[in-house]
Amino acid sequence: MIDYLLLHWKSLLAWLWLVTGIYLALRIIWQQRAPVATLAWIMILGLVPPVGILIYHFFGPTRVNRQTLRRTRSRILLASENDMDKLLEGEFSPSVAERQHQRLIEAACGMPVSSCASIERLRNGDATFSAILQAVADARQHIHLEYYIFDPDSTGSTLLTALTAKAREGVHVRLLVDGLGSARLLGRRGRKLLHAFTEAGGELAVFHPARLHRMMPFVNLRTHRKILVVDGHIGFTGGINVTDDGCEKQNPETAYRDTHLRMEGAAVRWLQYTFMQDWVYASGRHQFEADVFPPQEPGDHAVQVLASGPDSGREAIHRGMLHAINMAKVRILLTTPYFVPTEPAFYALINAALRGVDVQIMVPMRSDSFLVTWAARSYFGALRMVGVKIFEYQGKGMLHAKTLVVDTEYSMIGTANFDNRSFLLNFENAVVLYGPEMNAQLAADFADDRSRTRYVTQEIMDQRSQWHERMLTAFARLLSPLL
Repeated sequence: MIDYLLLHWKSLLAWLWLVTGIYLALRIIWQQRAPVATLAWIMILGLVPPVGILIYHFFGPTRVNRQTLRRTRSRILLASENDMDKLLEGEFSPSVAERQHQRLIEAACGMPVSSCASIERLRNGDATFSAILQAVADARQHIHLEYYIFDPDSTGSTLLTALTAKAREGVHVRLLVDGLGSARLLGRRGRKLLHAFTEAGGELAVFHPARLHRMMPFVNLRTHRKILVVDGHIGFTGGINVTDDGCEKQNPETAYRDTHLRMEGAAVRWLQYTFMQDWVYASGRHQFEADVFPPQEPGDHAVQVLASGPDSGREAIHRGMLHAINMAKVRILLTTPYFVPTEPAFYALINAALRGVDVQIMVPMRSDSFLVTWAARSYFGALRMVGVKIFEYQGKGMLHAKTLVVDTEYSMIGTANFDNRSFLLNFENAVVLYGPEMNAQLAADFADDRSRTRYVTQEIMDQRSQWHERMLTAFARLLSPLL
């Protein structure tokens, strides 16, 4: 037997390669993903079977169905213990297009249009954490936090120390962090802080621990959400993680340019609901206080919370952005640190420009990923041909804000980048704000940021058309469906 294997090892290896490649191709096709993503996976994984099976297991979409089942059970368990029928919303008078948009979002993620008594745009990290620390200090019943990155640096230590003090006072504090994004907090550097937090009565849960021996996905299926809810009345969300990277005091020369949102009122309950789903799923614990959904009167600001993730094929944020772009009549101002659009999103922007909408896109001059930067640039040529204006941010720090401004009544602030990963692979959340006030404020922010950008001209495009850059761009675009 051994002699036979030694004699025919090349043939056996070829057959193993062929069988594995066919198996992977069928599995990928069965997922019914976008054609370009399917082709990319088949081409890349076809080069390395049978190792490709392991790569696909940890990085591919095959685990989504299993995660869907687990998260569905958490929803049923949670809904059975909290009367969601009590979440009645105020009445508004939206236009026909807005009413259709609201119905689309509700159908996609189950969250109807709601309202806030007050909304505040927070620009950059210092303003955001000042407001967060004040809200934490004022907490009386509970504090719920969910973050992709929670670092044990100066910013994270300050916040975690404040949370520990509130837990010691008897406030129910629940902290949910992503197993990959918050690896530093969960490692040796954050051990002392977390020990003090849990000893004081704080509760900790980890979303998809990044441990290979547990057979959990290592890169995909992360919670990229940033949620803070205080006493069920005050909520925060947006692009800012708990890290010194976003704070001007800690990094005056390199702090990220970012945008966050503070909400107060009825719509905060939907941020609460999103957090509770993730908490039940990640921790297995589903006991909450009786006042976790306090009664609240409708406010003056119409808003709608969105939540999306790979546990649902309805892609609420993806569909919401596409429909908002398709609704545009006058202008679209899109700010995103990562621009690797899906094919529908790409053509939605092109169609908007072709029908005369002023489409402006702002991206970093250089993001924190070389591959993503070049993948984004591979789309610039086709967009510029139809009149889309593209600006590359050249401020001190990286542009990290994730906002969308459409015409004069619609805006969105959230955690999702305009890319495949946020639309299809990560757990994300966002808030749609209906009305002129926040729209005008975000438009003013866009104009201010634009003063620190470089407009992408044809001359710049030509300079980037050297042979080696074309090769890099082609390679980056090939991999872009996997980003």
